[in-house]
Amino acid sequence: MSKEIKRIAVLTSGGDAPGMNAAVRAVVRTSVFYQLECYVVYQGYQGLIDGKIKQANARSVNNIINKGGTILKSARSLEFRTPEGRQKAYGNIKKFAIDALVVIGGDGSFTGAMIFQSEFNFPVIGIPGTIDNDIFGTQHTLGYDTALNTVVEVIDKIRDTASSHNRLFFVEVMGRDAGHIALNTGIGAGAEEILIPEENRGLDQLLESLKRSEKSGKSSSIVVVAEGDKTGKNVFELAAYVEQNLPYYEVRVSVLGHMQRGGAPSCFDRVLASRMGVHAVESLREGKSQVMVGVMNDKMELTPLEDAIKGKSEINKDLLRVTDILSI
Repeated sequence: MSKEIKRIAVLTSGGDAPGMNAAVRAVVRTSVFYQLECYVVYQGYQGLIDGKIKQANARSVNNIINKGGTILKSARSLEFRTPEGRQKAYGNIKKFAIDALVVIGGDGSFTGAMIFQSEFNFPVIGIPGTIDNDIFGTQHTLGYDTALNTVVEVIDKIRDTASSHNRLFFVEVMGRDAGHIALNTGIGAGAEEILIPEENRGLDQLLESLKRSEKSGKSSSIVVVAEGDKTGKNVFELAAYVEQNLPYYEVRVSVLGHMQRGGAPSCFDRVLASRMGVHAVESLREGKSQVMVGVMNDKMELTPLEDAIKGKSEINKDLLRVTDILSI
């Protein structure tokens, strides 16, 4: 682990997130700055197994900081979950004489990196890339801020049509088992109710809230629902239940889906990705490994990969109080 780092490889894995390209750019250019060779791996861990590895330079990553998705592609790799698959990947790493690996992805990607490091004593470092913001050890993951802006923009448009027809809209947003996107966009878009996995408000409380909204003179309402919320079996059954019990509401459902992952990264995500990429390379040069780069109180921090995987990101409880106050 104390071997001098001369060649670094970078890959993206798991679900794509805006800002991944900016992070790749930062890793490549920081490597060049420190006179290290840098290699990019296409199609995630599967590309590592298949030898889809190419040397990069500062010009290789021109004009990608503004692009969404990942130019390196991302793919699920069942083969990497096997010892034989990881052995093939390590064989290609030795073939290209790579000394360390930067993995941009979520907790599943970090699990693969941690196993790989433990099996081959090979330096790895993680950069959190997921719109869900559900990684322990960082207050912001790459793509989260962009997703918030995308969702708020769409809900603003939905509110235009909701108010025109006096309708109640249930808007489902991503987030997996975390409510960060729903909670923040719900406040930002002025939603009447926000349903998240961390706070099971129950159907009765939802109905009472909507009754109060109707009695207070609200002609239209927006309910933001995190995909992991368990108030109803799914957002469509939840909407049907409300329409059945509150027949004066005309209910519609909008599932935003994968549009939340797309689009050019926000300025915040571009800057965050750049900082994380620089810190990842510098940390490897200092002999750090099996850690994730994160941002806490606007400072770059390192968290052991195991903690990043097993830890739980917490929602801001004060935001729950804010939404209760403002939804009257």
